[in-house]
Amino acid sequence: MKHYNIQGYIRHKKDLELELKRTEQDIVIDSEGNVDYTTMDNDTIIKMWMPLCEALARKFATSQQASGVMSIMDLISEGYLGLCKAVRKLDRQTLAESEDTEKTIKSFFAKRIRGAIRRGIDKNRGDMRIPEHKLNEIRKNFGKDKKAVAMFFNSIFLSIDSGSRDEDDMFMQIEDKSEPYNQQFLNAYLQGLLKQHLEPKEYEALRLSYGLDCEKHSANEIAEKLGIKGKGAYVRVSQLKTQAVQKLVDNVDHSQVLDYL
Repeated sequence: MKHYNIQGYIRHKKDLELELKRTEQDIVIDSEGNVDYTTMDNDTIIKMWMPLCEALARKFATSQQASGVMSIMDLISEGYLGLCKAVRKLDRQTLAESEDTEKTIKSFFAKRIRGAIRRGIDKNRGDMRIPEHKLNEIRKNFGKDKKAVAMFFNSIFLSIDSGSRDEDDMFMQIEDKSEPYNQQFLNAYLQGLLKQHLEPKEYEALRLSYGLDCEKHSANEIAEKLGIKGKGAYVRVSQLKTQAVQKLVDNVDHSQVLDYL
């Protein structure tokens, strides 16, 4: 199990805050009141943009499966290395010609910081080293996989409320020649996924609407069981279901539903 050095992180935050305050006197401001990156030294620019490393690092999952042995501090450190390399490659002339210097430099740094963190994760996640170009190929397929996961959950849960489907969806163009699902097994499997990723009300809304271990319930019946009152109670139930399905799409890996796609 991964452990986090909370004290080390707190010390890091305090040191960074003090360093940023000391850096303020080295920041060069032009006649229009904007930061003049063309005349500042690399060290000052690095210190100014260090908070961006943490902001981007926090968007990466730190579970054992996602990042291996790396903690949030490791991800931030990889981001710092990426920032240092990016600053050395900074084209001051391009910045001087940019209409929005802050936007240009942030975009330039963010891309390289994220890349450095991803490479750090890939290098430390497991014993087997996969070439980066192969990892990039895998990542390019993530969009299709996510769409497949969305199709799976939408077809099961949201189709209960609406019979219409997106005619442009490539998955809907394919004739389904597969064998029917084993309903009992599918229900048990779905319950496991729902309990893992959803809040109690979201879980109950989907369970009751689909009839996982009970008879299917209407929106008004579900609202009554969940204690949702008012004329628009059924609308709130529909919102709960949509919210729950989106949470499943965002959190469930395509490999977990591969056998059903």
